[in-house]
Amino acid sequence: MKQSIKVTNLHKSYGKVKVLKGVNFKVEKGTILALLGPNGAGKTTTVRILSTLLSYDKGKVQVNGFDVKQDADKVRSVIGLTGQAAAVDELLTGRENLVMMGRLYRLTSASAKQRAEELLKDFDLVDAADRPAKTYSGGMRRRLDLAVSLIAAPPLIFLDEPTTGLDPRSRKAMWKIIENLVKEGTTILLTTQYLEEADQLADNIIVIDGGKVIAEGTAKQLKSKIGKDRLELGFASNKVFQQAKKAIKNQGVDTNDKELLLSIPVKNSSRDVRDILDKLEKEKITVDNIAIHKPTLDDVFLSVTGKEDK
Repeated sequence: MKQSIKVTNLHKSYGKVKVLKGVNFKVEKGTILALLGPNGAGKTTTVRILSTLLSYDKGKVQVNGFDVKQDADKVRSVIGLTGQAAAVDELLTGRENLVMMGRLYRLTSASAKQRAEELLKDFDLVDAADRPAKTYSGGMRRRLDLAVSLIAAPPLIFLDEPTTGLDPRSRKAMWKIIENLVKEGTTILLTTQYLEEADQLADNIIVIDGGKVIAEGTAKQLKSKIGKDRLELGFASNKVFQQAKKAIKNQGVDTNDKELLLSIPVKNSSRDVRDILDKLEKEKITVDNIAIHKPTLDDVFLSVTGKEDK
């Protein structure tokens, strides 16, 4: 499969502060790569370098076959960028924002108007097309911002935390738009602070921390590295909880004394769960509630970074 992005040994410093320390990754054409990492890990710096907005110290960066340093103009001609804050003119209407951007991309007046109508329809903004953008909700502004970045139908889009601040309904609407873009052949690099978002959308995921790539793979592959499912048992009283702690000697048991919870790793969910419950029943220990917890990207993130802050 053809690569849309290839980053090799990328370094970037701000003075004495080293932000990127040899980052390597590839993005295949027609796929979504999610870039995860704690705040300050270098996600936005990476996107700004890829989109020619920021220089770098060392390494090699290619976008759609063009070198970011040597062919910056050609790179800009094949990308769209949606940053963390909506970059639309609030005094203009949605339609005017799109037409203006089309003209800036040197589309003819007729072509810019036609493209604007297509995007207004695709992004469910027809009814609000002639209202000033300042009257739009947060979700509508983000949709307009993404539409603006697509005015020239670029084959590659950078989305830097595109759903930050959106309510769950608007976030899911944006996910649908992103999924449709990929179905049409667009390549997307996505940075996000929502692990659920990466799980839902990404074909491949990269975790950056300390200026380096510390984990890479599909959501399924990354979760499998964390290990087993966990059986979570809750108890009605501290007395029963303490009895259960003594009864269960499995390796890797986590205890939550405040919530009266035991978390036990299980290899074969059905057999192991049955064995544990049988053991408790023999000891006449009553379990108040039971749940199976499967590894999530949150678990992956905490495991590889040691940080809760995304």
